[in-house]
Amino acid sequence: MQQVNQTLTPQAVGQLIGRTFESLSPELQRAARWLLQHQAALALHSMRTSAREAGVTPATMTRLAQRLGFDGFEALREPFMRQLASNAALTVPRRASRSRAAREAAASAAEAGSLHVARQLDNVASVRALNTPRALREAADTLLGAHSVCFLGMRACHGVAVHMHYVHSLMATNGLLLDDRGGTLADQITRLMPEDVVVAISQAPYTRQTVEGVLLAHQQQAQVVALTDSALSPIARAARHVLLFETESNSYFRSTLGATALCELLMATLAARGGAAAQQRLQQMKEHLRRSRAYWERAATPPAPAQLAASEGSP
Repeated sequence: MQQVNQTLTPQAVGQLIGRTFESLSPELQRAARWLLQHQAALALHSMRTSAREAGVTPATMTRLAQRLGFDGFEALREPFMRQLASNAALTVPRRASRSRAAREAAASAAEAGSLHVARQLDNVASVRALNTPRALREAADTLLGAHSVCFLGMRACHGVAVHMHYVHSLMATNGLLLDDRGGTLADQITRLMPEDVVVAISQAPYTRQTVEGVLLAHQQQAQVVALTDSALSPIARAARHVLLFETESNSYFRSTLGATALCELLMATLAARGGAAAQQRLQQMKEHLRRSRAYWERAATPPAPAQLAASEGSP
């Protein structure tokens, strides 16, 4: 393996990982994903601590460094230490990372609830930090030009997919919610055409059905818009558009607040880009919901106590 320039920047290391990623073993890919998602932690932690946080062995971190052309883990870590020491902005996740690093530095003196709220705010902020307005506009335009827009999210991301499908249905009539009821997910995807779009939502640990569904959609030549937590996510590799969010949490479970924030931002962009057609559909749906009394409204005159008692006593 040719040795790399030991004075690389974190940005250059990220590009190196991107070029090498597909040839890495699943264990090395897991370590690489963690590295790019936790650059501040990498700069501060030892190899053993970094490995524990990434869910791999210390030897895996050494192998990753050597596979990338570094002498060892400390040489791989060096660019991130220099970047942190010079107070420069880390590439991923940029401003949200800096905000989180500052908060976590004082975490030992903070209550767990405060840290949880701080991390959730960072997850929401990451949506703006990690996605350019142009990337959002291009993804929205792909949805607007699609024959059908299919939403796919499983397990923790299923609720996000359902919400996204519902909001989309207020603006367009060509949305579909993909699921695996009756084991038919693959059957649904094999009917897709190149003019169809799959909006897939997934975060680590990535659900197998979602990853396989995205790969199958790609084989069908359908376009994929991936909403995920890393540019190295398995659903990002086959996607035409990749939009990112963060999932940091001090709980046992990864946060889905970033995914929800990104979903709503993309739908807001879609509404703005949809023009008169989207606005007309929104007005039609608003009128439909009003006529069908979809939302609760307080009665103009509250029932009298005697009437209430009589109704409660009736069969």
